[in-house]
Amino acid sequence: MTVHVGLIGAGNISDTHARAATAIAGVKLAAVHAPTRDHAVRLASAHGATAYDTLAAFLDHRPMDIVAIGSPSGLHGEHGIAAARRRLHVLVEKPLEITTARADALIDEASSNGITLGVIFQDRLKPDVVRLKELVDAGRLGKPILATARVKWYRTAAYYRESRWRGTRALDGGGALINQAIHTIDLLLWCFGPARRVFGRTAAALHLIEAEDTAVAVVEFVNGALATIEATTAAYPGYARRLELTGSEGTIVLDGDRLVNIDVGGVEPVAPIEAGSAASVSAASPVVADASAHQRVFEDFIRAVSTGTAPACDGAGGRVSVALIEAIYRSSASGVPVDLGVGV
Repeated sequence: MTVHVGLIGAGNISDTHARAATAIAGVKLAAVHAPTRDHAVRLASAHGATAYDTLAAFLDHRPMDIVAIGSPSGLHGEHGIAAARRRLHVLVEKPLEITTARADALIDEASSNGITLGVIFQDRLKPDVVRLKELVDAGRLGKPILATARVKWYRTAAYYRESRWRGTRALDGGGALINQAIHTIDLLLWCFGPARRVFGRTAAALHLIEAEDTAVAVVEFVNGALATIEATTAAYPGYARRLELTGSEGTIVLDGDRLVNIDVGGVEPVAPIEAGSAASVSAASPVVADASAHQRVFEDFIRAVSTGTAPACDGAGGRVSVALIEAIYRSSASGVPVDLGVGV
């Protein structure tokens, strides 16, 4: 049985979605929608798909089973709701949406129409991240105590200048936090559980953008653990993201996509890797050269649709990072900590 996938968006990330989906046996790219027809035609023609420059016509295309959304972040809810109302399963590029209110509207629409909603957090399916989660879930860290999430990446002035939406509050929802650091924030929350309170500050320190290119935050978790978050797109030339998790039984460190330290009881320790050896291309470029992690997301989502089970990250899972980032923005604007309640 062939699974037919449609893409909303024809930019860099949608090209990644196209490469990831079509690498799977039994998957065909059916249609591509973009408001600029030339863009839609360019991506569609590369994969034998049909191009559309109107959303309604795209959503009428059949056969089509799944819609992968790679439009600007502030349009994810609008596009996802429209697809859900046509009974099309929806896989959304991170973030799920740029506010929790919009995220909730999309989650509710998917639920009421009985369709599967997933969020593309491909890092969750990378081998060393899978092992990290397994160690945490097995209690190897013991009681969570302290975490550090650091995303010191670099983006050029042209990255923002040549885009109509990057770094804007209306379409990007913010800057370095909600666009670049959200993957690492997702992993932090995935491993340490729901956040209770956060205090944050943001700034446009280098780039001439509406939103932030630099942010810091202190997070208190429901379980009593504390964490710090550092995020920037102003750290030339760009460094691998780093997630350090410390519990009562030891510490685990993820550098880039690799576990570089596992110092917990009952597990063979991993010796430190030379500094910089785990650096990611993403630290300095938005282009995804290797689409294999995205391919795993599509494979997982197709499995979820076919079995009626949850994908690796469903709507509720995708909401938590949006809620925390939203709270950091509120805290920065008000100058005081923001409570999130029990869970985010």
